[in-house]
Amino acid sequence: MRGCHPTYPMRLRLYHHHDGARIAYRETGTGPALALLHSLGLSHREWEPIVGELSSRFRVVLPDLPLHGDSEDRPRHSYAPDWFAEVIAGFCREVVGPRPLLAGHDFGAEVVLTAIVTERLEPARLALMPTRLHRRDEFAGKRATWRAVCRAAALPGLDRALAHGAKLVFRPSVGERLSVQRNPAARDLVRHAFADVAGNGNRARAWAKFARRWPAEAQRAHRRQRGTRPAARRTATNAAGHRVPDGLRRSRRGGA
Repeated sequence: MRGCHPTYPMRLRLYHHHDGARIAYRETGTGPALALLHSLGLSHREWEPIVGELSSRFRVVLPDLPLHGDSEDRPRHSYAPDWFAEVIAGFCREVVGPRPLLAGHDFGAEVVLTAIVTERLEPARLALMPTRLHRRDEFAGKRATWRAVCRAAALPGLDRALAHGAKLVFRPSVGERLSVQRNPAARDLVRHAFADVAGNGNRARAWAKFARRWPAEAQRAHRRQRGTRPAARRTATNAAGHRVPDGLRRSRRGGA
């Protein structure tokens, strides 16, 4: 993995949840454990530009979220918000510690917040990158189209066809449009994220379940959860109020 500190090798490990779900993760560095949770559709490699700097001060833990990268993608699981929260909370407790240091971007941040407001997780520090919770979703129309196409993969015979189509739609060139600076290196993010997608019917059916169960309006869903859990609301507010590490701040402001 490019960007690693030369002193600290990158190690690939697996976490197995009690229901059989597996989380593939990488770790490097030394110091307090810091887990970084990536965006929807990408993988742990999203954080590549800042791993080297952070690994000199933290044991950096980089999971691939379920349905992403090398992690769980079998359609046997529900892929509902509560399921993601339960799996990630279990992962954090075992790998990062009972009071973890966490950072999340986009979907990764939503999963962490769901785990917090449902009282499955109580991080010592939480850094939130931009998510649908911060502002109105500027890609709402595209997300709605994507959701409808994903749900169609549940129909017999369409799973493999849509899996092939996904790799044609999400070509590496899409990565540059995800980058504020149009960084060509962002192509590798998409190339890696979709490396095993073509023809993968299992993953397509699992994404169909995810598209059916994950709330289209994140802000409304989290307001409903927080409204019934005042203790969790205080935890989320307090955890998110701490300073974002310098490397994380720079990566979101001017990185890939």
